Amino acid sequence: MKILVLEGSPNRHGSSNFLAEEFIRGAREAGHTVEIIDAAHADLHPCTGCVRCGYEGPCVQKDGMEQFRRQILDGDMLVFVTPLYYYGMSAQLKILVDRFCAINSSITRKHMKSALLCAAWNADSWTFEALEAHYRTLVRYLDLDDQGAVLGRGCGTLSMTKRSRYPKLAYELGRRL
Repeated sequence: MKILVLEGSPNRHGSSNFLAEEFIRGAREAGHTVEIIDAAHADLHPCTGCVRCGYEGPCVQKDGMEQFRRQILDGDMLVFVTPLYYYGMSAQLKILVDRFCAINSSITRKHMKSALLCAAWNADSWTFEALEAHYRTLVRYLDLDDQGAVLGRGCGTLSMTKRSRYPKLAYELGRRL
């Protein structure tokens, strides 16, 4: 299986990307191919809502999405990776997700698998409710096959995350695919 890890953290060496590294390690050990799309550091512009793509592209904007489009449509699984910012995905990842507008039908027809990896400083029971609702909506709308989530509560720093149970859970999620 070809897995695309969609990283949305502006901190390349932060907690959510560390969870992604562990997921990737497990997925590669299971024999899968993994590519990373670093949405946070890409030349990627927000969707303007012009709909000149007709919801099936190409987008009129000429930026990194042209390459990402090919990668995404060539893949079998999307892994959404984000720090929790104000109870939702990072703006950097949201820009990439919004640009799915030009490939909605193609993604939906593929019936791709998906997963969610997230790290948050907050450890309250309700911390991930809004993000989980958004993710479930994406899964439903894009007809994705959810493979699971690792939601790292109390992972405010990399050292906190490394000492937690979440890296092992991310690794196991990748390994069991």
